[in-house]
Amino acid sequence: MKRQFAAAAAVISAAALLMSGCGSDSLSSSGSADATSSGAEVRVVEANEQLHELLPDSIKQSGVIEVGVDPTYKPNEYMDGTDVVGMNVEIFDAVASKLGVENNWNPAAFDSILAGVQAQKYQVGSSSFTITPARLETLTFVQYLNVGTQWATLAGNPADVDPNNPCGKTIAYQTGTTQEDEIAVIQETCGDNPINTLSYQGQDEVNNALMIGKADAMLADYPITQSAIQTSNGKMEALGEQYGAAPYGFTMAKDNTQLAEAISQALVELEAEGVYASILDKYGVPEAAVATFPVNPQVS
Repeated sequence: MKRQFAAAAAVISAAALLMSGCGSDSLSSSGSADATSSGAEVRVVEANEQLHELLPDSIKQSGVIEVGVDPTYKPNEYMDGTDVVGMNVEIFDAVASKLGVENNWNPAAFDSILAGVQAQKYQVGSSSFTITPARLETLTFVQYLNVGTQWATLAGNPADVDPNNPCGKTIAYQTGTTQEDEIAVIQETCGDNPINTLSYQGQDEVNNALMIGKADAMLADYPITQSAIQTSNGKMEALGEQYGAAPYGFTMAKDNTQLAEAISQALVELEAEGVYASILDKYGVPEAAVATFPVNPQVS
């Protein structure tokens, strides 16, 4: 079925952006979100026909972008019943609306998504991916945020964890993340007092390992750590401030620069219209905003 372009406009509330009807793990209709009942400011994402024409023919014909996502990374991407929701989901659903198409969110293990993009199982990976030099060697990225890492421990830090020297402690993180890479680097300095590493497929498992005392501390991207702390009923606390802010990117196959350019230009329009900022404000992370949305930015 080819989706009619004129049906692509979406009504978006600054307080409830795309949380109703969009982000489903089945085919979601970006144009069907009814977010007007809250009484908050209503924003309309109007599809841009010129940007729509920039899309690859396969997406224009289907009207759908197949997106790989690991929905265990609250608040960025997570499950609400049968729907995939969250900050990054809302941003990319707004992108799809601007491009005049819809997103089909495909839940998958985090460390399988990049390979799935390379194999063209997914046209886009959207799962809080940090853009790194190694990833840029095999994939194309569009930057849309700048986010750092933050540690957390149980309230009062009973295991006396020092994030600058966690050797000898039990540390939890999600498999395949930049945090796993960071711990691997630290591990090389620990000698006879190694870190006991707990690597989990889902961030929810990481959070639980800390909550039940199986881990002494965890580390994750700043919004994820903050969300875990805020929903822990006072059982968890931050261990230092966020650090090492780095770019998040939506990712595509290496040669799919056509789609990347369309996504980049859609983000530029969403920023100019205030939709982008309103999503970040909703989740309390306006400091993660970027002013430009480059394709394959230089990173170190």
